[in-house]
Amino acid sequence: MTTIQTQLKKSENKKLLGKTALVTGSSRGIGASIALRLAGEGATVAINFNNDKNSADQIVAKINELGVKAAAFKANISAEGGSKKLIEEVNKTFGKIDILVNNAGVWEMKPLEQIDLEHYERVFDVNVKGVIATTTAALPYISDGGRIINISSVAAKSTMPGSSIYSATKAAVNALTRVWAQELGKKKITVNAVAPGATVTDMLLSGLNEELKQMFITKTALGRLGEAGDIAGLVAFLASDDARWVTGQIIDCDGGLVF
Repeated sequence: MTTIQTQLKKSENKKLLGKTALVTGSSRGIGASIALRLAGEGATVAINFNNDKNSADQIVAKINELGVKAAAFKANISAEGGSKKLIEEVNKTFGKIDILVNNAGVWEMKPLEQIDLEHYERVFDVNVKGVIATTTAALPYISDGGRIINISSVAAKSTMPGSSIYSATKAAVNALTRVWAQELGKKKITVNAVAPGATVTDMLLSGLNEELKQMFITKTALGRLGEAGDIAGLVAFLASDDARWVTGQIIDCDGGLVF
């Protein structure tokens, strides 16, 4: 058992006992860290993956070691019917969804002169259509007082060259978050977004050279790149009853990154 697993298992104040969470794109990276943190707070967790079943099974095993229920569900949330099938399988297995974390996303940088419709569709299909499809499919199963947490990005308001399409998808997620919060307020369902800054994941490291990494560190007040656990802690707060009066918010989680 890892150190973090030991710490989570020893936690006495489990704020999500009795809750069931679905975290999309949670076989690795930020999504996996979120799933582990929610499980550490006592929640039953549905792990969603598209390709990497082995990694998803490993996350399920780590959660089971905490004495918490978990299962892995294969689904491409951007495909026709993928989200609907995912939600139906999660509900069939666990009977409900209290917390939906829309984490699945793709990050692909291209300057304007290289943008084509294929690039646009690939990024928007997962980052925006997938969020919409999963949320609308899950809504009938989310009881009053539930939580919807979208993973956005500080890129939504940045002007980093080459990020126009990706940034546009995250700006769209922010807009969806604000509007859905108003629409679901009558059911006491809160809708918030967490906007990470430069956070160490396989996806980030594959797209940043050393010069860019150092640039992000220099421009971050706390002097380092973010870690997946930094994001997971904020998500766990928003999923808990402590955040019952927080909705419609886009919360930067970036260590004080200034572009």
